[in-house]
Amino acid sequence: MAETNEALEAFRATAQAWLTENFPPSLAGRAAAVMGGETVDASESDAHEWARRLGEKGWGTPTWPAEYGGGGLSQLEAQVLNQELDRAGAFNPLIRTTGMGITMVGPTILEYGTEDQKQRHIPRICRGDVFWSLGYSEPNAGSDLASLQTRAVDQGDHWVVNGQKTWTSGADISDWCGVLVRTDPDQPKRDGISFLMMDMAQPGIETRPIQLIGGASPFCETFFNDARAEKNEMLGELNAGWTVGKRLLQHERQSQTGSASGMGGGQRKSLKDIAAEYVGVDAHGRLADSDLRSRLADHMMSAKAHALTIARVTAEARGNAKVSAAASILKNAASTVAQERAELLIELMGHQGLGWEGDAYTSQELDTVRGWLSGKAMSIYGGSFEIQNNIIAKNILGLPETTQKG
Repeated sequence: MAETNEALEAFRATAQAWLTENFPPSLAGRAAAVMGGETVDASESDAHEWARRLGEKGWGTPTWPAEYGGGGLSQLEAQVLNQELDRAGAFNPLIRTTGMGITMVGPTILEYGTEDQKQRHIPRICRGDVFWSLGYSEPNAGSDLASLQTRAVDQGDHWVVNGQKTWTSGADISDWCGVLVRTDPDQPKRDGISFLMMDMAQPGIETRPIQLIGGASPFCETFFNDARAEKNEMLGELNAGWTVGKRLLQHERQSQTGSASGMGGGQRKSLKDIAAEYVGVDAHGRLADSDLRSRLADHMMSAKAHALTIARVTAEARGNAKVSAAASILKNAASTVAQERAELLIELMGHQGLGWEGDAYTSQELDTVRGWLSGKAMSIYGGSFEIQNNIIAKNILGLPETTQKG
């Protein structure tokens, strides 16, 4: 490996010292509250200060190039940093405050962007100064994304965009949006698409939040009415947006595998502890329900196997993990593990896990039912479970293409 064990341990000591000096103790173990948008008077200023310090250090984007504001760390160093974040009960708030910036848009700009685009956009993402959304799906172009009809017309010094997008997460609060548009309607549908980066602060863009069953509204309908995109904001080549867009989705799936570095704050209660609290145990410390014991054990083994697989994939890559179609396998596995955990939590809590509001329920119980409901979307967003299976079949197993090509 590029780093010796001694070098990694030296970096670990550096990370520990920096976290001790810079991470506010008031935020320890509170990743869910802060990352979920809950504001608490006593710690709100601490949360902002922690985000600022992490952004200035570059450790919110630890493996991004230092010349653009990233941490310049290796993958192995980033793993060590994430371990120390977790140990301290710390977390990376920039993953939330940048929207799609850190997990999707930034890595794609680093691969396909011009030097000018990197200089203008990447440092702001690293500091957490900008919130990004993405305009992909349309009312009549979901899984068949290549059928999109949002049109961009060349006006010489800029593009004029008209059309509608849906499921645009965070569009109502975003500063910038990466939008897939049709720039040549006469070409085969996958060949006439381009990727535009659009400033959302303009009158030609309207957003409407979509209310979800879980209570939150992260998704929006987005309407473009003679909206403007500058010529220097096209990411990649003209009419080559399908390639750029697919690559961005690979980064999205990677971020949804459970391997994203920097989440930290992993001091949540184990299912074992929650089961003991709500169901109770016998004199030997066992749950009385043998069927429930078996299902809990199966889930815990699946979760551990998933985590070990992620660690093995990273180790086999010699610390230089590449985003590939294999992310589809881990994305589906992560969805299954998370949804199974939510179902088990609801079962363990019984009627206390079905509360919606009121003093009769703890914040943990209220979060559980909302998490159970919102978690159903995991097998849809970022490409549905079935779409991931298609990718696995074609790009990993080498099975023949059976879908219609366009």
